[in-house]
Amino acid sequence: MVYEMRTYTTPAGMAPVLGKLSGDIARGIRGDEYGKLEGYWITEIGPLNQVMHLWSYDDLIHRDERRAALGQNPRWHSEYLSQALPLILRQDIRLMNAARPLTPPEKEGNVYEYRTYRCKTAKAAEWIKHALEALPTREKYSKIVGLFSTIAGQPNEVSHIWAYESLNHRAEARAAAAADPDWQAFLKKGGPLLEEMHSTVMLPTPASPLK
Repeated sequence: MVYEMRTYTTPAGMAPVLGKLSGDIARGIRGDEYGKLEGYWITEIGPLNQVMHLWSYDDLIHRDERRAALGQNPRWHSEYLSQALPLILRQDIRLMNAARPLTPPEKEGNVYEYRTYRCKTAKAAEWIKHALEALPTREKYSKIVGLFSTIAGQPNEVSHIWAYESLNHRAEARAAAAADPDWQAFLKKGGPLLEEMHSTVMLPTPASPLK
């Protein structure tokens, strides 16, 4: 399984318009025939005026085939792209492998956080190894949705998605984890492997499978 995180930057205030257009029109055209939509969000904290959407494919060949087929769909061009393209200033993608299966939260109505870490050269696999060992400790406080290693877009990168009931829950969970000696032990091993850390808080759109 290969995952693709697509990030589209819009003019100020237009991300909700693009998100609604995707839900109202694009979903009906695409369904899951051209790749499976896992989540669709609008950024709330961090880089603004962006929509982020996560897709899954069987493998890279399947992705290429499905995207080529979508490009041949006349409705995709006439009904969706004709309205969406004027709203998109920039497109960025990450192709990723999952370090553990994507796990939707048990309840809906969540706030999501997407964290991307740039590791020191050739250290991403080592960081993921430590992270997997430490996840039982971290998940005492909140559940992880996905843990990924980037295979294209940015080298030496890992990323992870977390679900929280609210921003207050996020603050409480992170404070509790930070005070846990077992999590502190992971930070001592994993922290020195990182060069950069970025965080984006995202809100799911009504059409997002992850809510």
